[in-house]
Amino acid sequence: MTEQRYEEEATPPVKKVNKVVLAYSGGLDTSVIAKWLQTEYDCEVVTFTADIGQGEEVAPARTKAEALGIKEIYIDDLQAEFARDFIYPMFRANAIYEGEYLLGTSIARPLIARRLVEIANETGADAISHGATGKGNDQIRFELGAYALKPGVQVIAPWREWDLNSREKLLAYCDEHNILVEKKKGKSPYSMDANLLHISYEGGILEDPWAEPEEEMWRWTVSPENAPDTAESITLTYKEGDIVAIDGKALEPHKVVAELNRIGGQHGVGRLDIVENRYIGMKSRGCYETPGGTIMMRAHRAIESITLDKEVAHLKDSIMPKYAEMIYNGYWWSPERVALQKLIDETQKHVNGEVRVKLYKGNVTVTGRRSETDSLFDDRIATFEDDGGIYNQYDAEGFIKLNALRLRIAADKGRSNQ
Repeated sequence: MTEQRYEEEATPPVKKVNKVVLAYSGGLDTSVIAKWLQTEYDCEVVTFTADIGQGEEVAPARTKAEALGIKEIYIDDLQAEFARDFIYPMFRANAIYEGEYLLGTSIARPLIARRLVEIANETGADAISHGATGKGNDQIRFELGAYALKPGVQVIAPWREWDLNSREKLLAYCDEHNILVEKKKGKSPYSMDANLLHISYEGGILEDPWAEPEEEMWRWTVSPENAPDTAESITLTYKEGDIVAIDGKALEPHKVVAELNRIGGQHGVGRLDIVENRYIGMKSRGCYETPGGTIMMRAHRAIESITLDKEVAHLKDSIMPKYAEMIYNGYWWSPERVALQKLIDETQKHVNGEVRVKLYKGNVTVTGRRSETDSLFDDRIATFEDDGGIYNQYDAEGFIKLNALRLRIAADKGRSNQ
């Protein structure tokens, strides 16, 4: 009796929902969710479909939403904003999660969360909804972002409430409620998520971490074995840490990412197969294609290598794992991420110049870097030839002895480090 009373008191009261904004793809899951929200919550549904460069036609989402009786339908092209305000700032930090993952899915979620909140404010909605499952990271990313931007918003996560926990049950629900969905034959066995930066694959045989991915799974990149036998070199121009041109042609950020995806994909660049630690605690195996991002990461580190002060570069490297973890875990809108971003952006003021990279059978090799205005590389000092007395090599002796002082004292005291 006591336990039941505790459970009843611990469950927060559910507010009456009059209008909800749904992150809507037009696929099976979100089409069911739209109808389910109308039925279970007896509320008006507003749909929001984001074009963030997933490479699929988003216009049909309008027709599908209209068929569900949706009156307010938002379909927004956010590619330019996505690259400029999210992808580029992240790459200034050289962010990599757990040493490998370039955060392609993670970085898209705060943008979608912000637009959900903006539409809720525009339409007077009192709730938002998404199709992320209760096992994944995306539910956390969407909701942390929403609460950071609209603290009083109510979030409805159907996958944490309903019992429609299989494709068969979802299709049966569609039949029962006359929801028109495409029942594709030969449907991919993988759960995929694509945007301007990358495409991810989960599920199917990938749930066995020993199983090798099928070659047919990959969509953006050719197999490195089948990539051209001739290498291709490209030159990237940087201004304050951002790529502004490819081979001398000025491009907007979203077009830079798209073009590097195209070029890198042709050479088999950017495939990744990892087991990662999700924020909620479980391990998950995923495969990713991030050809453009792989090139961007290698080239950015190259231009920083000649334009950043040593201690500034090392400081950036020391905070990068924490910064990457913030993005992965959904804290893009947190004060700590914003503070770190200001520090990172301050370091990029002199990251200007050009980097040349060679692409060959899955590899990205830096073959040159230069900066006419901001390079800290001084060939007069670095040379192995006669430096004309600019650098006094005898000074190194005092430097070494000072740094060896604590080691010598410990040895004199009989403290062996062996």
